[in-house]
Amino acid sequence: MNLVGNWSYPTSVRFGAGRIAEIAEACIAAGITKPLLVTDKGLAGLDITTRTLDLLEGAGLGRAIFSEVDPNPNEQNVEDGLKIYREGDFDGVIAFGGGSGLDLGKVVAFMAGQSRPLWDFEDIGDWWTRADPQGIHPIIAVPTTAGTGSEVGRAGVITNSETHEKKIIFHPKMLPQVVICDPELTVGMPKFITAGTGLDAFAHCVEAFCSPHYHPMSQGIALEGMRLVKEYLPRAYEDGSDLEARAHMMSAAAMGATAFQKGLGAIHALSHPIGAHHHTHHGTTNAVCMPAVLQFNRPRAEGVLSRAADYLGIAGGFEGFAAYVEELNASLGIPRTLSELGVTDPDLDVLVRDALRDPSTGGNPVEMTAENTRKLFEAVL
Repeated sequence: MNLVGNWSYPTSVRFGAGRIAEIAEACIAAGITKPLLVTDKGLAGLDITTRTLDLLEGAGLGRAIFSEVDPNPNEQNVEDGLKIYREGDFDGVIAFGGGSGLDLGKVVAFMAGQSRPLWDFEDIGDWWTRADPQGIHPIIAVPTTAGTGSEVGRAGVITNSETHEKKIIFHPKMLPQVVICDPELTVGMPKFITAGTGLDAFAHCVEAFCSPHYHPMSQGIALEGMRLVKEYLPRAYEDGSDLEARAHMMSAAAMGATAFQKGLGAIHALSHPIGAHHHTHHGTTNAVCMPAVLQFNRPRAEGVLSRAADYLGIAGGFEGFAAYVEELNASLGIPRTLSELGVTDPDLDVLVRDALRDPSTGGNPVEMTAENTRKLFEAVL
């Protein structure tokens, strides 16, 4: 199969091995003449980043990078990035990396021409209309992991460092104008990152598929996304140089983020406060929470997950699907509990409060309450 394509759903996606070579052309297409590449600290010195900067410099687009991005980016990262962006008189952002670099880059471009503070644009009601759309600068997204799918999203997740809450900053114009999905950029991912990000994509698809909201396009995308993860994540984990597996996982990541327009649920509602307070890896945290949440949602999700099991070739309906998830986690080295993940002395009152405030709760098929959410946390701890 020739895994190359030009897609326009939900935005323009240049997909295929080696297509990072088109980064300068993508800048021109987005109207960017002086880009700032935003990435995380771990990627800043790697060869894939250096080669991308070489391509930009060779095309006369400069060689500017901002990499002071934490694994769970916060408002200080945003302020630091904005300072560099504005002082350098840049006219667009290349958001480069995993979820942290992609989210931070998108938010910097969004905030570049805004006069109101960051938290005024949290994804609450119509708060996004407070933004000046003319002040949102163009974005090119280049994922280097296969998990969050932030490259095709209209939001960025930023942690409030004072309250330790993850906040979603949303605006339709935060959707990148051009995405370059080059699976060669993911070949160097360590196994634990391959596992955690891949299961993040799977969690997106599972929760979108189970959400009670109506969005049949997302329903189909979520189901096929699950199949791609089932078929290709074990291969990518076992052999990081398997480019076919890496390519399909990049597709699954973008599909998961497209599908969750339909909604997320308790997996993310639990994972967000855990990550904000205990600084755990987001995708791995999702994976740890997933088995307990599946059982929690069984009264309302048994039928849809039985249909998913049939499509995926998993025998045993809901029970077979739940068993498969536990087996997949174990085969990828995922800890069984949050304690094994490194979560110590959690404040359950705070975690429950923050989980119930999280917008993901609205997409869960079973209503989340203080009582059942506490039990869920106890189960995963």
